Amino acid sequence: MGQGLASVLTIGALAWSATLFIVPFALTSRDPRLVAAAAAVYSGAGLICHQRAERSFHLAGVQQPVCARCTGLYVSGAAGALVAALWRRPRVPRRTRSVLALTAVPTALTVALEFVGVVHPSNTVRALCALPLGGAGAWVFIQSLRAEAADERRFEEVRGDAL
Repeated sequence: MGQGLASVLTIGALAWSATLFIVPFALTSRDPRLVAAAAAVYSGAGLICHQRAERSFHLAGVQQPVCARCTGLYVSGAAGALVAALWRRPRVPRRTRSVLALTAVPTALTVALEFVGVVHPSNTVRALCALPLGGAGAWVFIQSLRAEAADERRFEEVRGDAL
């Protein structure tokens, strides 16, 4: 089950990342179905992102459905999931929490400095600072699912040999 779930989640992450770049163009379409589908994506994305125009990338003059920081997280998450899915052997880092905490530092730092008014990073900086966290988080998650599936297969093999 873990391997199948890892595959589904990786495909979903890749599809979502692609969607973030497609829907601004769909929103300007003359096809009402495309516009309605794009509007649904923006509405759903609004549940998880503030969608502030000044903190979002714009494509063809249209704001993306999530802010620059979320774009960085999603794109790097899709890349991290893909790398983990293609990795030869499932491997979960021994210090997973430390890896995730370390990769969260750039994002946390920009959020904190922005919150107190010390800096106002560009959207590019916001997205770039989110890349380590998104990539590492997805990699750890997908690798964990794959490792669990491998453990289950080994258990079934041992159990089958014992019978």
